Amino acid sequence: MFNRTVGFGGVSRKRHEIRRSLTGAEYSEKERVVDALAAYGKVNQQTQEMLVKTHALLVKRIAHHLLGRLPHSIQFDDLVQAGMLGLLEAVRHYDSTKGASFETYAGIRIRGHMLDEVRRNDWVPRSVYRNARMIADAVRTVENRLGRDAKDQEVAAELGLGLDEYYEMLKDTAGSQLYGFDDLGVTDDILKIDGEEFSEPQQNVLRDDMVNHLSQVIESLPKNERLVLSLYYEQDLNLKEIGEVLGVSESRVSQIHSQAMLRIKSRLPE
Repeated sequence: MFNRTVGFGGVSRKRHEIRRSLTGAEYSEKERVVDALAAYGKVNQQTQEMLVKTHALLVKRIAHHLLGRLPHSIQFDDLVQAGMLGLLEAVRHYDSTKGASFETYAGIRIRGHMLDEVRRNDWVPRSVYRNARMIADAVRTVENRLGRDAKDQEVAAELGLGLDEYYEMLKDTAGSQLYGFDDLGVTDDILKIDGEEFSEPQQNVLRDDMVNHLSQVIESLPKNERLVLSLYYEQDLNLKEIGEVLGVSESRVSQIHSQAMLRIKSRLPE
C-alpha cells in the first residue's frame, strides 16, 4: 500500500525527518484524519469537514507550484477556487481501502481541476496535448505488448525517438503542466451516452467505479513514480527538494512525475 509506512531504505528515514519538521499540531491533525480513514474506510460527514480544513493548504501549495509554469494571465485565486472543487470532490469519493493515500489521490484531483480550468480557457498549445496523447498511447501499446511497466527507452523506441528526444518531449508537456482530469479521461463525459445523462444512481455507481480505478492505477505505478507522487503530494516537497531527497536532478524528478501522470492516463479507460 502506498502510505506513510512504506519503506524505501534511506529515503524512508529522510521522509521521517521531513514529517518531523511539521509542527506537532499540524502533523497530529493530519494523522488523526488518516487514522479515521483507516478505521472507517469511507469518510463520513465529520471526517469530510476535517479533511477539507486540514488540506486547504495543499490546494494553495499546488496553486503556487503551478502558477510559476503557467501564463501570467492566470490568477492565483482562480486556481485555488478550481482546486477547492477538486478537494471537495476527492473528500466525497475517497476510499482508503483502494490503495492510494488521501494526500496523493486528492493532490491529483486538485491539480486536475486547476488544469481543466486552464484548458477550458485554451492557454496550452494544441501540440502539447497531441504530444501527451502520443506518449500515453505509446506507453499503453508497449505495456499491452510486454505485460509489464514500460521503460523509458521502450516508449522512446515506440515513438521512433532517441531517449534524449523523448525526454525533450516529456519536458515540453511537463512545462505546460498539461495533466488535468480531462487529460486523464476522468471527466463527467463518461456519465453520458449519446449526450444523454444517466440517472443520478447510475452516475454515482459510474463515478465510484471511476474513482476506485484511479486509486488502483496510482497504486500500480512503478515504485519510483509512486514515491515521487508521495513526496510531492503527501510531504509537500517541490521538485528540487524531491531531487535532493532522491539524489537526482530536478529535471529528472520532472521527467519521473510527467511519466507517472502519462502512465496513469495510459491505464485509465479511453
